[in-house]
Amino acid sequence: DGKIYDAYVIYPKNHTNEANFVEYFVYQIMPDILEKKCGYKLCIYGRDIYPGEDTVSAIEERMQKSRRLIILLTHHLINCKEHAYDQHIALYNALIQNDTKVILLEMETIGTYGKLQESLRFIIKRQGTIKWKEQHTVHPQSSNSRFWKQVRYHMPLTLRSS
Repeated sequence: DGKIYDAYVIYPKNHTNEANFVEYFVYQIMPDILEKKCGYKLCIYGRDIYPGEDTVSAIEERMQKSRRLIILLTHHLINCKEHAYDQHIALYNALIQNDTKVILLEMETIGTYGKLQESLRFIIKRQGTIKWKEQHTVHPQSSNSRFWKQVRYHMPLTLRSS
């Protein structure tokens, strides 16, 4: 299908305590579970987009080469008045071109979805979110947890051995 990545990861890029956990999740936990244990290939901004590359075209190109979009929902992402460029492109591709499936990971209890962009509310209404509750468990990196089983269910079939 010409795709290089199984998923492109979109997450809030800010510098708060919340971001420390989210970045740890994006750069440590997700690759450990989805890449090392399950055999998927992720595209993560800051890891797979290189210094000197034109960021806008690199983001668009990587998304087009990804089978899924994983969006981490946090209060920062929702309350941010300036939505990230990658989020705009992702939602456009998912809704308008209808060529990429979106996986929404609710990283903290959002409550009402009223503040979300209409496009995100539409996706939530259509398919829901996968809620991260792992901070209450002893083994947040267990690939057999309910959370990771739900994520894998929405990921494309992998031809690689896991």
